[in-house]
Amino acid sequence: MHQRAILEKYAEDNCFPNVRVFIDDGYSGVSFERPGFQEMYKLIEAGKVGIVITKDLSRLGRNYIEVGNFTEFVFPRYGVRYIAINDNYDSLFSDNNELAPFKNLFNEWYARDTSKKIRSVFKAKAERGERLNDRIPYGYRPDPASGKKYSLLVNEETAPVVKLIYNLCAEGNGPNAIAAILKEKEIYKPSMYRYLHDGFLGKTDINDPYGWNGKTVGNILDNEVYLGHTVMWKSSVVSFKDKRVVARPKEEQYRFENTHEPIISKETWDIVREVRGGKRRKTSMGEVSKFSGLVYCADCGCKHYFVRKRAWKPENFGFICSRYRKHLGEEICTPHKIRESVLDVIVLEEINKALYYARNNTKEFVDYISRKSSSQARRELNAKTSELAKAEKRIKELKSLFKRLYEDNVLGRISDEQYRMLSADYNDEQKELESKLPELNKEIAALNSECTNVQHFMDLAKKYVCITELTPEILRTFISKIVVHERAVKHSKTAPQQIDIYFRYIGNLAEQKNEEVA
Repeated sequence: MHQRAILEKYAEDNCFPNVRVFIDDGYSGVSFERPGFQEMYKLIEAGKVGIVITKDLSRLGRNYIEVGNFTEFVFPRYGVRYIAINDNYDSLFSDNNELAPFKNLFNEWYARDTSKKIRSVFKAKAERGERLNDRIPYGYRPDPASGKKYSLLVNEETAPVVKLIYNLCAEGNGPNAIAAILKEKEIYKPSMYRYLHDGFLGKTDINDPYGWNGKTVGNILDNEVYLGHTVMWKSSVVSFKDKRVVARPKEEQYRFENTHEPIISKETWDIVREVRGGKRRKTSMGEVSKFSGLVYCADCGCKHYFVRKRAWKPENFGFICSRYRKHLGEEICTPHKIRESVLDVIVLEEINKALYYARNNTKEFVDYISRKSSSQARRELNAKTSELAKAEKRIKELKSLFKRLYEDNVLGRISDEQYRMLSADYNDEQKELESKLPELNKEIAALNSECTNVQHFMDLAKKYVCITELTPEILRTFISKIVVHERAVKHSKTAPQQIDIYFRYIGNLAEQKNEEVA
């Protein structure tokens, strides 16, 4: 307000009519995207401004290149007179303006130095584990009794919503689907809840109080604050001039565990990570099976595709190898078909068997898992590593084949038609192999870091005594992967079929499991 009084008095003393004041409180002078400045600039472009007055050159901006551009080019182009009162700058009298470029440079140096000091303070706070953001995460409330400014307590009103979001994701719902469910339940979106309780409006659309979106839900699902941890320095601006926010590498972040009460269990967090890490495609009818993303082909390693048709009865819905489905008729793989209803029965039975064994034969169970885990993990790691090496070798071979094929076509050894046909086949094979590499690398990394956690499974055994229904959440709590083998007699509906079930934390309990399924 003091600056405004100075400017208005100067305009009045010099008889400048039709005064209008533009204010940019809270915005850095380094940026010229300030709303007040942009509004003034639009009026300048429209030819409605004759004189621009600021208290000094730094009030116009602290970027010496941009300030120079406006004072030397933009203002003269539109016939605008510019005055900086305290710097004795007036574009009408050029004799007083020789030192202006140096003042602009000093103003930028000041902004640079201030930015460096602020960044150092923030970094020091992050290293001490102090939260940098004054906005309390949704699901928590500030602790008034704590001496720390940003201590967190669980908010009894919003924490159940956070739990609901995680449970819905564990059941296989994506962020957009969860947002739609929350909207249907008429649950206030985080910004609206904050407005109703703290009076902070921000950019909240109060006409859409339940307007959750997938981005908001996704941010909640990926925030470790709900595990009770504090992660600082996750993002920063590019520079004091470029205010774009960029994510920082994990190795540069500061992570502090168990800093406050968690809302979500580690078990639920791990399930959500697994769901979020894999694509679970809907059928043409917009449905996703609870087994989607968990069923794999024993021979080619590809995920199974959920198949259902409108005319089918639910007991006929099932899964087939996605590679077989894509290359139908090419004998690249076989169906490995399994019905969803059969998986329901088998998996539920195996989970209850494992829980019963763990509770009633605890010592034998723990000893068996400990002995088995090391050899099993080693075999799986060797198999995946071998598969990766073969894929990478074949990709190199295909690149050489492409080169020879091109040369043969140029030299007339093969026709254009042959070239197009062969190159299309090689290209499809290469794309398929390259698409498998990230998944194989991910699985190898998981096997390298995986360690059996029998105690975690024992805790689950105590929590779940007898499971009567296989819900999506129960399924993903216990099962990490289901591997389907081809029937002993292909396309037979009665021949035995081997199903390997891999439990979370303890792996596959049996070397082989043959099921008589029809």
